[in-house]
Amino acid sequence: MRYNITGNNLPVVVCELENNETMITERGSMSWMTPNIVLDTSTNGGIGKAFGRMFAGESFFQNRYTAQGAGMIAFASSFPGAIRAFEISPGREMIFQKSAFLASEAGVELSVFFQKKIGAGLFGGEGFIMQRVSGNGIVFIEIDGSAVEYDLAPGQSIIVDTGYLAAMDATCTMDIKTVPGVKNMLFGGEGIFNTVVHGPGHIILQSMPISSVANALRPYFPSSNK
Repeated sequence: MRYNITGNNLPVVVCELENNETMITERGSMSWMTPNIVLDTSTNGGIGKAFGRMFAGESFFQNRYTAQGAGMIAFASSFPGAIRAFEISPGREMIFQKSAFLASEAGVELSVFFQKKIGAGLFGGEGFIMQRVSGNGIVFIEIDGSAVEYDLAPGQSIIVDTGYLAAMDATCTMDIKTVPGVKNMLFGGEGIFNTVVHGPGHIILQSMPISSVANALRPYFPSSNK
């Protein structure tokens, strides 16, 4: 499978498939394709895996697109931002924010990821549940706004405001940090908790979480003033 990501801040990934190659997507993610791409909708692994994906922010069913001969299929982002591609293999798993998954090769598996520390899950921004991606193949994810990447060394950490963590290596861990001082909590506008990501591993932050955009627009909706 060959691919090209284009479109700047309104990105789309165009995948060139060989005969019998299959792409997996969430429903509604396909943008355009050649007529020889065949669609099959299923739970993709059974009821248990389907429920796990649903808890991780994805749909119960997935779409499988298989090429009958050489073909082309494209998947567009649902929000202004970026699309990133990652090569997944045994020992090279990744953790993504909820609803980040866009599409992947058939050998990639999407499952639920529970934070080991309950506090990090309840207050750490993306919630108790995130997405774990494992298996073999290329996966494409959506990132809100621009992507900023860092490599954390063992023992190195970074404090992230709620919702700005898009992806991290499975070797990274998360915790929460209380904003110091009651005055800072009440009047600082940064909330009560921040997410702390610990290395080692690679992390990707996003500059415009959709939740922050929604909060910024809320005063302009008539219903918010009722």
